[in-house]
Amino acid sequence: MQKKVLSTGQIRRLPHLGQRIVKTSLAVFICLIIYYLRGYYGETMQTESIITAIICLQPYIRDTREYSLNRLAGTCIGAGLGLLFLLLMLVFPILGRRPAILYTLMSLGVLISLYACVLVRMPDTASLAAIVFLCVVITFPDIEDPLRQAAIRLIDVFIGTAVAICINIFRFPRRKNKNRLFFLHSHDLVPDHVSHISGTTLYQLNKLYDDGAKICLMSHHAPAFFLMQMNPTRVSMPLIVMNGAAIYDTEKGEYLWKKTIPAEHSAALLSYLDHLGTSYFIYTIHRNKTYMYHRGTPGPNDLKLLERMRRSLYRYYLDEDNFDPAEIVCVKIVYTLDQENPGLHAEMDSIILHHHLRIENIRQVSVPNAYGLYLYSDEATIPNAQQVLLEHLETDGFHPEPVELTLDHGCQSAYDSIHLLHHVSRMYEPLTLFSRPDPAASSPAAPDKHPESR
Repeated sequence: MQKKVLSTGQIRRLPHLGQRIVKTSLAVFICLIIYYLRGYYGETMQTESIITAIICLQPYIRDTREYSLNRLAGTCIGAGLGLLFLLLMLVFPILGRRPAILYTLMSLGVLISLYACVLVRMPDTASLAAIVFLCVVITFPDIEDPLRQAAIRLIDVFIGTAVAICINIFRFPRRKNKNRLFFLHSHDLVPDHVSHISGTTLYQLNKLYDDGAKICLMSHHAPAFFLMQMNPTRVSMPLIVMNGAAIYDTEKGEYLWKKTIPAEHSAALLSYLDHLGTSYFIYTIHRNKTYMYHRGTPGPNDLKLLERMRRSLYRYYLDEDNFDPAEIVCVKIVYTLDQENPGLHAEMDSIILHHHLRIENIRQVSVPNAYGLYLYSDEATIPNAQQVLLEHLETDGFHPEPVELTLDHGCQSAYDSIHLLHHVSRMYEPLTLFSRPDPAASSPAAPDKHPESR
């Protein structure tokens, strides 16, 4: 499996220059050229088409169409009411001779524009209709042809929306690597397990999923953490959870695979911890649900964790002791640096070695200065889970090319996660014109010794 470590660097990178920025700039250029060809230049240059193109050019094509329709509808309402206002001024010129009456009527026209949009059940266009209405009537009485004034607004908005739609539909020639399976760590997308995924990261991740990219997210924690952090991520691949101890399918709501601690080893481990008088938690998987039990006298840190975690709707916390030892996936011990149990650490190496266990030490963000010792089966590892997932996908007729990407210092801000996802995008859908060599094609199967920084 190819593994690539991306360097976040010591100095914060500049944000990525996305296609939407480039396309918006191109749309503005085209609108300016159209204005120039229509005879507008210098003081006569208009801005309605440009503003419309900038507003309508959204990340998704469907959003561009929606914004364009709203823009056209709001413009028609505002321009139509503006035309009626100007005709009213021409029929009854006495209304425009006194500024107080004129401005009162203009304000009333804004009210009617806003209410008209609500009346036709298009409230999102209300503010736009009011703006267009004011743009049409604001220069009264210095208006010679009201019909021409309203028509120009409609033409400008139509040009802006047409340019935005055409630019957004256009895509550079790309070749999608549909057989490539990306493995990403959740801690490279969010700083910690109590933080939520940022909006920019969520958008980029969903865009990759919608484009057909196959991305498997890997987490140290149970699926409940993913459901809280990543919602509403449109996941299309199973998750590797609990530090490689299980594979969970979010679409089916079930575990595809789990590696529990053998019953004889888990019984010996629990007996040993009970002998030490240690407070600890037991994680089990029963009928596709994650259950957590607590043993021993809970300390202040245990109580804080229980108080916080029990608020989740995705976990099951039981006080009774009726679990099946063969379903234990993990045992967790919470401690602080100033209140460590010397006896626990003195004999932990021996118990791990003799009972074929693996230990992970993870900081507990929700409890200050607290850490958790997680004990798994020595076969419950992320590489083993990756291999199981690859074999599972091959039985379905899909033969993936696995690639694991990770950040050298994890995610410290949204810029880091966006940097990672843009790299995934370049590997999944590289430009076919003027493109550099595929970074995955030239990288060796072994992990890179020199992390790449772009």
